[in-house]
Amino acid sequence: MSSSAERVQAVQPAEQNVTSINNQKKAITIFGLPLMWFIGITVITLASMYTGNLPGGMLGSLLVMMVLGELFGWVGDHTPVLKTYLGGGAILAIFGAAYMVYAGLIPSETVTMIDTFMKDGAFLNFYIAALITGSILGMNKQILIKVGLKYFLPIFGAVIGAMAVAGLFGAIVGFSIRDAVLVITMPIMGGGMGAGAVPMSQIYSELMGNDPSYYISMLVPALALGNVFAIILASMLNILGKKVPSLTGNGQLLKGFEYKEEKPSFDIGKMGVGLMAAVLFFTVGTLLAGFIPLHAYALMIIIVAAAKIAGIIPESVLDGANQWYKFVAKNWTLALLFGIGIAYTDLGTVLEALTLQYIVTVLGVVVGAVIGAGLLGKLVGFYPIESAITAGLCMANMGGTGDVAVLSSSRRMELMPFAQISSRLGGALILLLAGLLIPLLM
Repeated sequence: MSSSAERVQAVQPAEQNVTSINNQKKAITIFGLPLMWFIGITVITLASMYTGNLPGGMLGSLLVMMVLGELFGWVGDHTPVLKTYLGGGAILAIFGAAYMVYAGLIPSETVTMIDTFMKDGAFLNFYIAALITGSILGMNKQILIKVGLKYFLPIFGAVIGAMAVAGLFGAIVGFSIRDAVLVITMPIMGGGMGAGAVPMSQIYSELMGNDPSYYISMLVPALALGNVFAIILASMLNILGKKVPSLTGNGQLLKGFEYKEEKPSFDIGKMGVGLMAAVLFFTVGTLLAGFIPLHAYALMIIIVAAAKIAGIIPESVLDGANQWYKFVAKNWTLALLFGIGIAYTDLGTVLEALTLQYIVTVLGVVVGAVIGAGLLGKLVGFYPIESAITAGLCMANMGGTGDVAVLSSSRRMELMPFAQISSRLGGALILLLAGLLIPLLM
């Protein structure tokens, strides 16, 4: 009898431990914080914002972006249809912020402050500089060499695929080839606003007449809607990769050169070195852009890659850059996406473009880019999904802001260097192509 009682007493603590463990597993955390703590921080942030007592500049901007970005990100990643098919937290952070501006739910002073922080304060450049520098310097050198030599073929495939499918879809719904290619395909594939739509409007103005602002109003809706589809398809490609593992390298682009990165022991001093390296490489790219007609990002990629291949950078800098990139990507991605929604996403423009003809043709551009990049990527030994994401969707999104959103939606932030090659060098290729096609299609 006593032995039976002892067994019962022994089982009870074990059951209590299991219950305790299960309760710990079920505890909700946002940004690593217990739910009640995060709610408290959110209440303080919103109270400061709506009473006009939010700190100015970087302090207030970053607080709002981090808190609301993480909140939207958590909701998006836990909402069934949204997390599975529509990009989850990434797309909700962007369009949740855009809707708040559109509906007047954020004070105009806060909108202006975040807009200034993102653009004049160059937070987007700061973020992308960290990702480019860290991901390239932390990359296997042999993979970098092999990929760089082959990458432009899937970019070419994305452009051809986008024009072909957009022309087909456009013809079905009543668009002319001229409108489907020049007005819709070219701006979507052109590398965003600053490097794509704006210079493209100048080219159109010179070759077809009318003021550049006339063409900007035509090009921007295509660019914005194409960015939405790119984010959604990125999430769907991630799902496809889980269902058909043979199509994906899970963030690695080139077949036969997979490697498992050693988990680093983070060093605060090295991270400081990594921060300085990221800022320095971006500065060098900007300096050279004053003499060479290429975007600073493109030149930065070339310089960082050349330095990595040449083996001239000390190991401490390589480690530091990689650690800093991981810190930035882990802690500021959703904040940045929220800022993109505030500063770069005009929800009104997107909504104005929502006619059936327009939607179908824009979808054709993005689907064509995925097919073309995936097929030609496979031809040169890339994983089709990674090739479709980088050479396809990162050609069809909204430049640097779109790259962050697409890679976040596809859960492949480590592909940022290739995304930037697509947005910058690929975008320059589109401007050249637009100038050649206009006389043929007029």
